[in-house]
Parts: sequence; C-alpha cells; structure tokens
Amino acid sequence: MASCGLLTSADLVFVAADDVPNAGVLCALPALLAEGLLRHTRSFYRLRPGFYPLESIFLALALLALVRCRSLEQSRYLSPGEWGKLLGLDRMPEVKTLRRKISELCGQDGQAAQWQSRLAGEWMAGVNSQSLGLFYADGHVRVYHGSLTELPRRYVARERLCLRGTTDYWINGLDGAPFFVLTQPVNPGLIAVLRQSIVPRLLAQAPQPDVQALEADPLLPRLTLIFDREGYSPDFFAELQAQRIAILTYHKFPGQPWPLAEFVHHSVQLHSGETLELPLAERGTRLSNGLWVREVRELSATGAQSSILSTDMRLDLTRIAARMAARWSQENFLKYMREHFGLDRLIEHGTQPLPDAMVVVNPAWRRLNQSVRRESALLYRLRAEFGARTLPPQPTAEQVHNFERRGGELRDKIQAQELKLTELKAQRRQTPAKLTLKELPEAERFAQLKTEKKHFIDTIKLIAYRAESALAGEVREALARDDDARALLRRLFVTPANLRPDPMAHTLTVELHRLGSPLQDAAVAYLCQLLTDSETLFPTTNLRLIFRQVGSN
Repeated sequence: MASCGLLTSADLVFVAADDVPNAGVLCALPALLAEGLLRHTRSFYRLRPGFYPLESIFLALALLALVRCRSLEQSRYLSPGEWGKLLGLDRMPEVKTLRRKISELCGQDGQAAQWQSRLAGEWMAGVNSQSLGLFYADGHVRVYHGSLTELPRRYVARERLCLRGTTDYWINGLDGAPFFVLTQPVNPGLIAVLRQSIVPRLLAQAPQPDVQALEADPLLPRLTLIFDREGYSPDFFAELQAQRIAILTYHKFPGQPWPLAEFVHHSVQLHSGETLELPLAERGTRLSNGLWVREVRELSATGAQSSILSTDMRLDLTRIAARMAARWSQENFLKYMREHFGLDRLIEHGTQPLPDAMVVVNPAWRRLNQSVRRESALLYRLRAEFGARTLPPQPTAEQVHNFERRGGELRDKIQAQELKLTELKAQRRQTPAKLTLKELPEAERFAQLKTEKKHFIDTIKLIAYRAESALAGEVREALARDDDARALLRRLFVTPANLRPDPMAHTLTVELHRLGSPLQDAAVAYLCQLLTDSETLFPTTNLRLIFRQVGSN
C-alpha cells in the first residue's frame, strides 16, 4: 500500500520481545520529548505518504545519536528488525531510505535554522535563575579534507595548524548546554559575528529584565556575554555597554603583575556546586578608549595571574571568577560532541555558491603578509645575533679580526634584509587586503559546503545531548561521583531490555537488564522510577511508558 501511495503512514504496533539490543536507549525518550524533539516537527516539516511516520524518522535519528552511531552509514551494521521493535515498526529505515527522507525534509534552505531558532528560544527561556541571561560564545572550526572546494584556511587551536574548514559559532549556557549555532563559511572574526549576528538574535529571543526593572536599576544588564580573548575590543565593549549588555572576558594586555599582598582568599562556588578557595584581587581599570571596567585577577599555584574584565558593576567578584571558569564547560561540550556525537562529520557531499558581493581576504595580500612576517622574523634573529656578539676581556688580534669581519657580514645581511622587508611592505600597502568574491581570480574562488542537512542533523544531536545532560543531572543524585553519570548513561543506552506492551492497560513496559554493579543498578532503579513517574506516552500512541529492572540482584 505504501509503495502505491495508498498509505499515509504505518500505525505503530509493539510486540512482546525479549533481549532487544540497545533497548535501554528508550530511557532517553521522556527527556528527548521534553527537550522538544517532536514539539514543532509538524509545523516545519512534511513527508509524502509512505510507510514510515514523520515522528519515527526523527525518533530514529535521535536514538541512533544516543547509542553513538556517528553517521548514517554506521547504522547499516545494526539489526533493522531489532531496531524496528523499539520504534513499533517491522524494521528501522535502511541507510538509503533515511537519506531519501532527510533529503525530502531538507528540501528548503533555512528551514533547519528556523526549527533550531524556535527551540533555542524555548531553551533560553527555560534555564534556571542561576543561568538566566548568561551566554557563552566561542568559535569551532570544522576541518574539511575534501577536494570539492578550496575553503579558506583557519587556525585550529586543537591541532595547532592552519587548516581548511568552516567556522561555527556556538552559544551555550552556564553548564555548557547548547542554545544555537551559526555557521560562517567566511569567518569575519568573533567580534564581527557577535556584533552582526549573535547580539541582535539574543536581544530578540533571550529573556531579559522588564522595562520597570531596567529603569529602577541603571546598572542592571539585559544579559551577559562571556567569551575569550578573541573578542577583546574596548570599542566593542563600549557598544555593548550602551545596549545594557555586560561582558566577561580575559584582558588581552594585562600589564605588570599585581602585588601579592592584594590577593585575598575567597570561597568560590562553581556552577557544578563545588566550592574552591581562590586568591582573588580586584581593581578598576581604564581601557585605551577611556572605558572604565572592573578587573579581577586570580592567582594560580604557580604564581601566574589571570586577568578578567567585566562591565557588570553589580556582580560579586567571586561570581565573576566562577562564571569565567565555567567557560570551560563550553570547551568540554565541543570536545564531547566531537568524540561521542560526530559533530564534525560531513552529512552530505556537495557545495553551494556564495554571494558574489561577499567580502573575503585577498589571497595575494595574505601571501605578501606571510612573507612580511617571515622576513621580519629573520631580521629580528639577525639583529639579535649582532647584538649578542662580544669579545673576551683580553682578545687576541685574530679574535678582533674575526669579530670585525663577522660584524661586517651581519651588517650587510641586516641592511639587505631591511631593504627586502621595506619592498615587501610597500607591495603589501599597494595590494588591497580584502576583495569581493567576484573580484577574485577564477582559480582563487571557492564555494561553501552544503549546510541544510548538516544543520538538521546537528539540531537533532543538540536535542540528544541536552536530553542526555538532563538524565545525567537526575542520575547524579544516586551516584557517589558526579563524573560517572554520563558513562553510566552510555552503558545504559546500549543495554538490552525486554518489551512488554499491554494494549488493554495502555502501557509499554521496558524491562532493563541489570548492569552487574550494585551501585550502577541502584542508580538505574532510581532513574527508572523518575522516568515512570513522568507518565510519558510513546509518540503517536496511547501507550504510557513504564521502566523497571529485571534479573537477579
């Protein structure tokens, strides 16, 4: 019937089954639904009549992400019949079917970004009071090793190399939970992206104090942006302050160390709940443009001083230190997503054109600039060698002769190097630093990688990560060590389980096999009770999910 177009979508029918592989991943279903996996799918997406329901496609992609199936091709090694039992179907879609369905869902450019934007607004509005109004911004380079187009090179900190790739700018919350991501095929830098894209979007979507609260307290910020030294710009700080947006960032030019007597130990409570004793000091600092900011320094065990700038005049210095330290949650999020969710994987092969009016760095200017930097370094070394030359206290005539001869050789080299450097700098001044894409030579032009399917799959991965984070937050209550939560969930998601549907009682019982460790089993039992109490219905059915453990203790 489906092949003839006579079936809109198949009805979900669950059957009793024992030892279904990976059935433990159904424990994530209540959290996936709470994070909005299916909340707006019918508003943004449609499928032609066929066997697989729209909700089953979304659910299959999210569950595959949680069992660490990092690519669609990897799902070919899973049993489609066993996975069909988890979805209430006779089989899970095969790779080619999933690709065809994703192509149909992503036929309109920008739709995935709209879906992600709708979810981001709800996620930002749903944070707790401690995290309200805090947004961490950072860039992440997705390295591209293909040959479809010559993408611009960017510096990749984790590789310590300049590699071809695309820059994504992520906005996360205090605990590292992602809100949204912006892709920049041509990277204008963090300051430009903040000014042109991120700040306007946050002002439009993020929850903010009402007008009465802002008028009553002139120092109250609308929101707070936290970023690294790449965003350092006193003029930009002043722009944000005029919009009632506070910043937290590292000082790019901290100057001399402060006297140790200024540092006092304070109790700093981190976002994880841990309390540390940190030596902190604070001063007021006037930046190069005259902007007055707060400067908080933290003294490390090695004696190094980390300088933090803030334009929030109401915030306690211990909270400034804690919020800046929480920036590593965003770094950990990106690392975790790369390792466990295949964040940097290419979803589809292909390119799409960039606007001809897009401004890019002139490749000729970049090559001249590299030459200037290289020759400047060589001149510096020659001058250093010339200045480091010395004679012994009582030199011989031969030593004096060699000293003068070598000095003459170095002077000649320095003069030649200075002349070469002057010529290169003159050429660089005569070469425009930036051009439009249309003005580039044909051989230097490039396109961007296709983005729609990537944004679609990444949004599902964001939902999966947030769902896992929500479950980790709950299961930590039953664990001795907080760091064990995600490891336990990863093991739980691939644990076999029995499925026991009861159409008369309108329930679907998931009987999880025990993990073999009493501590882990106790934590899973605690989680099962929470999930059962949520009274979650399996999507498009009236079956209430019940979770419990089976097997000997």
